[in-house]
Amino acid sequence: MNAIDDLRARLPGVLASDDPADRVAYARDLWPRHHLAVRAGNPAEHRPGFVVWPRGTDEVAALVRWALSTSTPVVPFGAGSGVCAGVLPDPSVMVMDLKRMAAWRHLDRDTPALTVEAGHMGLPLEEALGREGFTLGHFPSSILCSTVGGWLAGRSAGQCSGKYGKIEDMVVDLEMVTGAGDVVTLHGRAHGPSLVPLVVGSEGTLGVITAATLKLHPAPASRAFGAWSFKTAEEGWEAMRVVFQAGLRPAVARLYDPFDAMLARQGSVKRAGKRASKKAEHGPGRGAAALRALLRRPGAMNGLVDALGSTVLGGAMLVMIHEGDEAAAARDMARTRSLLEDGRMGATWDGEGQARKWLQHRYSVSYRQAPVFAQGLFSDTMEVAAPWSKLAGLYYGVRRALGPNVFVMAHLSHAYPDGCCIYFSFAGSAGTGDDWDAACEETYDRTWRAAMAAVLDAGGVLAHHHGVGRSKAPRLTEELGASGVATVRSIMRAFDPRGIMNPGNLVPNPSPPPYVPSAAPRAVRVEAR
Repeated sequence: MNAIDDLRARLPGVLASDDPADRVAYARDLWPRHHLAVRAGNPAEHRPGFVVWPRGTDEVAALVRWALSTSTPVVPFGAGSGVCAGVLPDPSVMVMDLKRMAAWRHLDRDTPALTVEAGHMGLPLEEALGREGFTLGHFPSSILCSTVGGWLAGRSAGQCSGKYGKIEDMVVDLEMVTGAGDVVTLHGRAHGPSLVPLVVGSEGTLGVITAATLKLHPAPASRAFGAWSFKTAEEGWEAMRVVFQAGLRPAVARLYDPFDAMLARQGSVKRAGKRASKKAEHGPGRGAAALRALLRRPGAMNGLVDALGSTVLGGAMLVMIHEGDEAAAARDMARTRSLLEDGRMGATWDGEGQARKWLQHRYSVSYRQAPVFAQGLFSDTMEVAAPWSKLAGLYYGVRRALGPNVFVMAHLSHAYPDGCCIYFSFAGSAGTGDDWDAACEETYDRTWRAAMAAVLDAGGVLAHHHGVGRSKAPRLTEELGASGVATVRSIMRAFDPRGIMNPGNLVPNPSPPPYVPSAAPRAVRVEAR
């Protein structure tokens, strides 16, 4: 009897499938390196053995206990929008999709807080909360294609983190099924030990998150908008530091470096996306070929952008949005303007328009990637962070590391009194010939190796809110140290003694990184910890 037949026999009524279409659909997340394999004709080399759709916590526990009894690896699955190879199964794996678990268990209007199941999709959750007069305040760019459980597993940050914090700041209680098959509820504590921070960001390696109680806020009655220009990105992030260290908490604070700012001012992300999508219907055209040729010389392009700087591109741009009641939003924006426009910060007031435009198109950029790959290029993002004192070293160090391999731009967001996140976006190409896809993969891998080394050299952290997955795990020892990684492994063993939960994810694997090293199909071995 094969695994799925045994499962059905022991758990009658469970929703499970080993249909080839389902196995392909759950073979990967949205790690951009996967797209290279898809373009090379290998769309799903890492198909799971089968997929299950539990309908409640008790069923999740029964499935995990069955997996324990059969030594079947389990990969929890939200909406598949992760970008770090957190999902990479093989035929021995059971993928567990949580989206049928999307109920509101309890809305506490007095606290206020909501207990909601892990499979609830992001945008419908926020829209429903709005009808009740509340907001969670969590708006990741992936809100249309991510779940509550995915936010918690990946330690997500939303676009309004300046005011509301990251997802770990919103958790009151957390329900999960551990890798040992136990149903537990963990309580966040202001004093004494709390296990909640161990699970938030664990990326499916400790158990299956099934529900959470999350803090709510009154839906904002008003917003105040502002945008400023700076000659350099460094002047812009110094302005962000001053604002946050003055005690202000704008919901949105985003600083674009000169090239990214030029795109934002022109609104070209949306328009270019439409043009690219139209061309992609008929395959790459002459414009795509020209762009590929330019990206084969990324160092020259980056040098040109640096030379143009504020003279031609218009400098860096900072957009901020304060929200709350009408008086508070207006007061905070007035104080922000007084800090930035006193003549010492180098800020030029640009009005409200750019900030309002950003809010209107806040999710548009999340859907620009597929046309880039269709045109024979590749693109990716890298979100890193550092204290303010190390931010310049991080920004310039990573730019230098990326520059010879790809065209790079950046914006800064998710600021705090003590530091900030830098979000690098980059695009690249490769030479011509029969080995096009393999050459793109080699350039992509070289780019990431150089960038991660630069982050660590500058004293930054490898991940701020996208997670670690398998893509960054090989460098985690350099960030946490051997004792830090050993501590993480000990926590894994405590929650998951048999090592069945998403094996190979999050921590360095003794064997080579378990992802496809070339466009050719390769088998992946899942090992116990």
